[in-house]
Amino acid sequence: MWWSEAKAGPSPAARGDIVRFAWRTAGAAALLTMLAGCGFHLRGQATYTFSSIFINASKTPIFQSELTRALEGGGNAKVLQSAEGAQVILDVPGIVDDKQVLSLTTSGSVQEYELVMRVTFRLHDASGIDWLPPGEIVLRRAYTFNDSEVLARGIEEQRLLREMQNDAVAQLVRRLQAARKPA
Repeated sequence: MWWSEAKAGPSPAARGDIVRFAWRTAGAAALLTMLAGCGFHLRGQATYTFSSIFINASKTPIFQSELTRALEGGGNAKVLQSAEGAQVILDVPGIVDDKQVLSLTTSGSVQEYELVMRVTFRLHDASGIDWLPPGEIVLRRAYTFNDSEVLARGIEEQRLLREMQNDAVAQLVRRLQAARKPA
């Protein structure tokens, strides 16, 4: 008869899909609850205690332009083209990029390199009073080297240097947020 041939509910495959969907939804809800409870929030706008800044990094124009872009795009400070009229002056006397051998193979050829970037800085006002103590940001990255992939490793090294520079700019911006006028 026709009533005996009717199925009683969804097929086993469909039931499995429903159960998987329920578990995924519950997992996503649990993850969102944990993120909300841990204090995680987006970075947002940067706030500085100074209203204008002059960046004195003439020896490193690429770093200066990246730092200028980061300060203008994400905060309340105006970047001036000269020290005259600036509330604070950021001196970046130089950036030192270094490349060291990290490890050798048993035959004595280079297996790994370490890249080191050092950025020294000082934040002061026009009268020379420090708003931040002179500081240094040191970044390190390691990469493997293979003689048969020299071109690819050269490109990787340049990419790592760009990432290190971006990281140094981000760290410097965070330190500038902590700068306070001395009492």
